[in-house]
Amino acid sequence: MNSKIFVFVAVIGLAAALGVILLSGSSFVSPTSEKDVTQEISQKAPQKIQPIYVELDNISITEVTKRDARIEITFKINNPNPSSVIVQVMDYQLFETGYSNEKQISGGQIGSRPEGMVEFGSDYYTLLGENSILLTDKIVLKNTGNTPELWSALENNTAKWRVSGDVFFNQSSMTSGQENEVHFDFVK
Repeated sequence: MNSKIFVFVAVIGLAAALGVILLSGSSFVSPTSEKDVTQEISQKAPQKIQPIYVELDNISITEVTKRDARIEITFKINNPNPSSVIVQVMDYQLFETGYSNEKQISGGQIGSRPEGMVEFGSDYYTLLGENSILLTDKIVLKNTGNTPELWSALENNTAKWRVSGDVFFNQSSMTSGQENEVHFDFVK
């Protein structure tokens, strides 16, 4: 006989066996109590995430020259949750209130938000449960000569600061839960 017929019959037999296995499925019923069912449901329900809180840890003028001023700002972010959260990005605005309470002199962003597909090597911070982290940013202000009262406050280290912004965070996975936001406003 032709060997092609044997191969064809063998392929049909394997496909039929695989079809029977996939379509039959097995069912195993175990006796469960109402307590077991409620535990299983509560374990699958998403946890309510508590908001993180932000503190202005430090803001200092590190160097002032005729051309520019260098400022370092540090935020402390606390996680009151027992599970980890991901701090995606912090946007902030910096004001020197002696100069102007409405005119922003600088601002920045620490971290990054994923856009589209999940990025590898994204700049976000994992904050473990019931812990805190420090996020620091360095600012360089250029002296345009148009703001002598601001520059005088920077040179004499008498600046009065207001910092406001938002922190965006999520549960311990980029795909679990929704994005959360916390607004902050500090005067120092």
